[in-house]
Amino acid sequence: MNFLDLTRSPASIALLVQCGKDEGIDSADLLLGCKLSDQHLNNPNIEVSAAQEIRVAQNLLRLSQSKSQLGLKLGQRYKPSVYGMWGFGLISSATVEDAMRHAMRFLPLTFIFSTIRFRNDGELLHLQFDEANFNDDLKKFLLHRDMSAAFVLLKSIIGEDFSLQQMTLRQAAHEVMHKSEFEKLFEIVPSFGAHSNSLVFSAQIIKKPLPLANPTAANMCDQLCAELLEKRRSKLGTTAIVKQYLGMNFYQIPRLKEMANLFNTSERTLKRMLASENTSFRQLVKEFQCTEAIDYLTNSHLKISEIATQLGFSDASSFSQSFKRWTGIAPINFREALGDEQADEQCDENL
Repeated sequence: MNFLDLTRSPASIALLVQCGKDEGIDSADLLLGCKLSDQHLNNPNIEVSAAQEIRVAQNLLRLSQSKSQLGLKLGQRYKPSVYGMWGFGLISSATVEDAMRHAMRFLPLTFIFSTIRFRNDGELLHLQFDEANFNDDLKKFLLHRDMSAAFVLLKSIIGEDFSLQQMTLRQAAHEVMHKSEFEKLFEIVPSFGAHSNSLVFSAQIIKKPLPLANPTAANMCDQLCAELLEKRRSKLGTTAIVKQYLGMNFYQIPRLKEMANLFNTSERTLKRMLASENTSFRQLVKEFQCTEAIDYLTNSHLKISEIATQLGFSDASSFSQSFKRWTGIAPINFREALGDEQADEQCDENL
């Protein structure tokens, strides 16, 4: 998903500015070059571009004296209310699972720049964060902010007793300053130099009822979020939204009818929308299955049959045939030769 195509509430920029003010930085310096004033940040009727938010983030990084901790500190300011209806939808959901479905369905309404997806290995849920394609300082800042904000949200909606089983970062340990700040915030010692950036927690928690559940409020939030997303969808593009929905992948991949329902449209209309962007639902599902299969084979200990189930195949045999068609190698052989760095490229070339 290209987040630079999204419009968003100015609430996140307001947090960036407040973070800078707390360090003694003037708001005019923080807003330099983004054509916004303090008055704009308090106006609920305007929308800003992701590019404007990036400009403010760059100004903050340039002017701040605490760059290495800035992302973690900023992320803690993203309480549910900052997100408007999206945040209220989380709080009013019946269970953690319902909250996650709401969160992923309407993720484009947030301020995130990382690409987020779930991986369920049966016992644990892995909330994975892929960094946005910016320069190193900005990339690390946004990743740390997004992971910190996600943890704060999980704590807010589930309760203070929520805890992580594991927290991983791709960054090597020697590249990370103030490691103790990570441990203090996430309440766990991070694993550095890992295959992915992730927050990992027990899969059993997804059935937990939420303390502020309200079915009427949850339905209202879903409806209002759907309407707002529809207004912004024209800039984002149908393909990007479908890819994001596929990334939910809690238990099964949505079928075309289910995907059309998420778009509040018919199957025929969704097909036409995707065709206008030179793709199809079937093609996007194949691309997603291939990418996820490589991830599962590389980063999990799931059996081939379990991976097949996760990715919507009827049995291990049909999955193995498809995987070999995509990559030129059977999944069992791929797992035995994980050093093959060309697998992702083969996936793209053969689909």
